[in-house]
Amino acid sequence: MNLPTRVKIIDVGPRDGLQNEKQPVPAAVKIELVHRLQDAGLKEIEVTSFVSPKWVPQMADAAEVLAGIQRRPDVRYSVLTPNMKGFEGAVAAGVDEIVVFGAASEAFSQKNINCSIAESIERFAPVVEAALAKGIAVRGAMSCTVGCPYEGDIAPEKVAYLAGLMKGIGVQRVDVADTIGVGTPRQVQAAITATLQHFGVDAVCGHFHDTYGQALANTLAALELGVWNFQSSVAGLGGCPYAKGATGNVATEDVVYMLHGMGIDIGIDLDKLIDAGQYISDFLGRKSGSRVATAIVNKRAG
Repeated sequence: MNLPTRVKIIDVGPRDGLQNEKQPVPAAVKIELVHRLQDAGLKEIEVTSFVSPKWVPQMADAAEVLAGIQRRPDVRYSVLTPNMKGFEGAVAAGVDEIVVFGAASEAFSQKNINCSIAESIERFAPVVEAALAKGIAVRGAMSCTVGCPYEGDIAPEKVAYLAGLMKGIGVQRVDVADTIGVGTPRQVQAAITATLQHFGVDAVCGHFHDTYGQALANTLAALELGVWNFQSSVAGLGGCPYAKGATGNVATEDVVYMLHGMGIDIGIDLDKLIDAGQYISDFLGRKSGSRVATAIVNKRAG
């Protein structure tokens, strides 16, 4: 089996992980989390979202967080920008990459943002154009690529359709996300193969939720197709809003442990990463969502 010899992980904990937290997380804690992640060797971090504080109060401090980070030239800092106003905030904050988004499910698109898939991508066209004109990288997050809470299974053709729309407005790379964590390896491979009709393998990123315990298996399935970019969340931050009490994002620690064990180069210090996860878990007053972190912390305690 010819697997990639290197893998890059984008940690989405500070944004995707924290955005649905009920208790406010101060900017200083978010900044410290980003610092700990980059100290552990992360080279890409999704920091925050320039979204209306009315919709996502947890992200109201986006500008403050970005201003407080001690940036490193070898780390890419990305943010979600839902519209032109959000993009202007991102530009003022000096981000490296913006993230636009769309769903492979019409029902999800209608319920989430009240418009069709095609309309949602069309709305992002001016944002993407403006970003590229300023030399800011553009990533497209494709949600519900294998399953939808309203539609059930999503056909690969729908994923290809969404990927084509994203390519059409100038998106440079895309995330194939199993938003509700229902996907199994062959389904995930079908979604990725559909995406590869429009994007090269270097421009495809796997984003798997562990709601049904399939995320690591799906990561391996993506590796088998040559995918080497993955998103995960330190301490497994970020529950699943569509399945009460369920886990959401796969824990970065668990992905790193698996890749280390497979001899794949990722440049991440697992011990420092676990410490970063413990830091934010302690602040939130709960156990880490990472099985690897839990095992190693217990081992450390002797």
